[in-house]
Parts: sequence; structure tokens; C-alpha cells
Amino acid sequence: MQNTIQQSLRDAIYQLALIADNPSLEAEILLGHVLQKPRSYLHSWSEHILNDDQTRQFNECLVRRCSKEPVAYITGRREFWSLNLLVTRDTLIPRPETELLVESVLDLYRSNLVPIKVADLGTGSGAIGLALAHERPDWEIVATDVSHGALQIARKNAQQLALGNVYFYQGSWCSALPGSDFDVIVSNPPYIGEAEWEAYRAELEFEPRSALVSNLDGLDAIRTISQSAKYYLKPGGYVFVEHGFLQGTAVRKIFAAAGYSQIHSVRDLSGHERVTTGQYLP
Repeated sequence: MQNTIQQSLRDAIYQLALIADNPSLEAEILLGHVLQKPRSYLHSWSEHILNDDQTRQFNECLVRRCSKEPVAYITGRREFWSLNLLVTRDTLIPRPETELLVESVLDLYRSNLVPIKVADLGTGSGAIGLALAHERPDWEIVATDVSHGALQIARKNAQQLALGNVYFYQGSWCSALPGSDFDVIVSNPPYIGEAEWEAYRAELEFEPRSALVSNLDGLDAIRTISQSAKYYLKPGGYVFVEHGFLQGTAVRKIFAAAGYSQIHSVRDLSGHERVTTGQYLP
């Protein structure tokens, strides 16, 4: 029996209610993906009947989602900073809290009309670097990642967004950078500790573990970045990192030990410390 859009959504919502916080929204996103239509179309054409191929594809999406695969991996898309980005299992799924990292960099240079050079370490899908490139087309953005697969996705995103001021290099953290003249080095590195992983596994098991977990306390990648970034910054340059909401004090101590000054943490809308920055004055 062929179902209308309305019937298909109703059945999907019933299935997704077991695993989703907002089953109605997820059902609409998945069906919109299958039909290649915006969500508004689903309401305007609720009596439209799905053909057999559309029904099969939608059911396949529901099976994947009911297995707790994230919607972003099923659709291959996630919005970040109002940019529609490609994502795959080679990349983390960009999250709204990471927009604070973008805001923090932009706020620092809000009144500065002189072009600057920014490095985005561990770029993944390119979310941070591309958001900065979109906001400030006069800036030069260098994006790095150790994963070849992730860099391929980031490059595709830059091409689809027609951002010509972003350059990509493969390698681990600062070692991939093509110079030592950066005004800003920014990163959303892995910051979950090994001991914490079991608590997050069910939620994050589809995402690349290497981009999430950083040794026992979750701070190894931040230590590495803080120790090396100063050698790639111009005098007076800044480093920004995202971190866990309970790690602000530890990250400030790491920055201080590495020789940074003007160290402070930025709180998100919930009042949690999410981003820490420091300036390097040799």
C-alpha cells in the first residue's frame, strides 16, 4: 500500500519517538532528504503519495536512524553558521556550541580592517575555517587535518560555498602549517578523556573516535597545540581552543605553563566555559 506524505510522517514519528528528542523534526528532515524538498513542501503537499522507490529510501533512512546513526550522516549534511556543509563519517558533526569559537575570533578582530592569517587545526568538515572565511573574505585561512578523508570533504565544502580564501594541508596539528606567520591559530581538538568515553560512547559511536578522545584526561591534544602554536604565530598572535565545559581551569593552566599571556575563557549561553584564548608575546 502506498502512503501519503502525511501518513508516512505519522508512521515515522511513531518509530522515532523511541530514540529521538524531536521525532517530528527528524522525520521531516529525513523525508525531505529523500524527496529532495524543503520541509515546507511536506506540509503544503501532505496528500502527495510516495512512489515505491521513495518509500523504500525513506524506510532505509528510518532503519539507520533507529539504529541511532545521526541524522547528519544519513542526509550527509549539517548546517553550521548558516552554511550547509557536507559531512561524512570521516568528519565530526559540527555542533552549535562550536560557533562560540568562531564568534570569539571574529569579536577580537571586529574593528580590525587589516587582513589577517588564520590557521584552523583539525578542520574536519571545514566548519570553523569556512565560517571565518565566509565572514571575512579578506582573511587568509589555512585549514589542516591529519585525515585525508576529512580534508576531501572540507575542500568540497569550500568549493560548494565558492570560498577562494581557504587553503588545505594534511598533517598533525601545527606540523602541517606552511609557515610561521599566523595571527590566529584556532582549533576544536579532541578533549574527551579515555575514562569518560564509555559515558559518551552510545551518543558518539558513529563519529571518528580519534577526533573526540585525547588520552587519559582529554587534554593531550590541547597540550600539544599550546606548546607548538607559539612557534607558528606572529609576535602578539593568539591561540583559541574549544574544550569541555569543566576544563577551563585546566586549559588556562596549560596555556600559562606554555608562556601565553592575556589568558581568559569565554562562556557559552549556559554559562559554561567553552573556549579559552591566550596571546603569545615572546
